[in-house]
Amino acid sequence: MLPILIIAILVVADQLSKFIVLTELKPIYQITVIDNFFYLTYLENRGAAFGAMQGARWFFVALAVVVMAAGAIYYKKMVKTPHNLWLRTALLLICGGTAGNVTDRVFRGYVVDFLDFIIFGYDFPVFNIADVCIVLGTAILVGGILIFDGGEKV
Repeated sequence: MLPILIIAILVVADQLSKFIVLTELKPIYQITVIDNFFYLTYLENRGAAFGAMQGARWFFVALAVVVMAAGAIYYKKMVKTPHNLWLRTALLLICGGTAGNVTDRVFRGYVVDFLDFIIFGYDFPVFNIADVCIVLGTAILVGGILIFDGGEKV
């Protein structure tokens, strides 16, 4: 029950942020938070990361369903090995972020992005809270595999 609650909280946080962006930011397009570093910029992403594969909406929905199902199956196996908190955390973040973005794709036809950073002169692609969850979850997953490689097998 707790994993479903955590995923639900992540999805609600993501969707609430996107609702605020749609109602407040979309009409004005951009707000400067820290000049030359951080902006809130309204963007409709109809592709994948960095805008790749524009228009492949249903492919991404199907891929998201597969990712969430695989995550759920693997998570269920992890319950038997409670010491793998890092792995369970990673899977919940990835599933929560994926569910947030797939909600956009199904109901809006695009993903709402709005976090816009310029880092060392590079205008990083605009992203959202669900993307943060997916990237953070993936980083924890990869880091855990690298650190605990050779550990107990599931």
